[in-house]
Amino acid sequence: MRALDHQHHQDRHDQHASRREGVREVPGGPPRLPRDLGARVLVAVPAAAVTLLLVYVGRLPLALALGALGGLAFIELRALMDEQARVPAAGALVVAAMPIAALYGGPEAIVLALAASPAVVFAARLGRQAGGQAALAIGVTLLGIVWIGGAFGHGMLLRELPHGAGLAIDVLLGTFLGDTAAHLGGSAFGRRQLAPGVSPNKTVEGLLSGVVVATLSVWLAALLFQDWLGGWEALVLGVAVALAAPVGDLLESLLKRQAGVKDSGRLFGVHGGVLDRVDAVLFTVVAGYYASAAVA
Repeated sequence: MRALDHQHHQDRHDQHASRREGVREVPGGPPRLPRDLGARVLVAVPAAAVTLLLVYVGRLPLALALGALGGLAFIELRALMDEQARVPAAGALVVAAMPIAALYGGPEAIVLALAASPAVVFAARLGRQAGGQAALAIGVTLLGIVWIGGAFGHGMLLRELPHGAGLAIDVLLGTFLGDTAAHLGGSAFGRRQLAPGVSPNKTVEGLLSGVVVATLSVWLAALLFQDWLGGWEALVLGVAVALAAPVGDLLESLLKRQAGVKDSGRLFGVHGGVLDRVDAVLFTVVAGYYASAAVA
């Protein structure tokens, strides 16, 4: 009976996921516009404007904003877990501190924080009862610190590079345009499922569409607006962003599928929660930082 209930829950999740993506559930044919397009634009435009402003200003305002988003994302991750495996909410403070540590301590501070995390998390768990899924709770806490905190910390490191504002905008542009192209390309041309056990609506054709558009977006942005970034350097950055984005998307899809939920939260209304908006970014800012540090 529990297995039947679980399967029913997963089926409902798959239906919700296809609605949230705003494309046809059955691949083929022209892509449809989302029914809630107006509500999506109403949220997306101000969010994009605020993001660009914060990236332009940089320094402490950006670090504080990234820290706040990181803490909220960690809380969403915590809510996705079963009660027995739920991680300490105090982990959100560790995640929120990572961008500030990156701003004032540089890459060494991020490495130190990540290296110390296993011992700190285990020590914190020692003060609690041994019941429940202690090992899983520790693992999820470390996942949140590395995945979310590490990513937002690297986002701050990316902004602190020479021409960091432009590089950060390149990464964000490639991430979101690639994600849009993946949805539309999968809807119009999708035939082969990419990862049916994780996200049944994602297709190989959608993946390829996203990779091509993300790469070209970064390359064209450099070609047209950034004379300090050469063509091949922009191509390397674009490929790094294009390949990292779908991995982040699939990871969050796996967590939501396990939890049987449509969205990780409701902070952004029809766009879902923080994790729903930054799942790909959590991987692309890390890839973008190391690619940029290597070639820019």
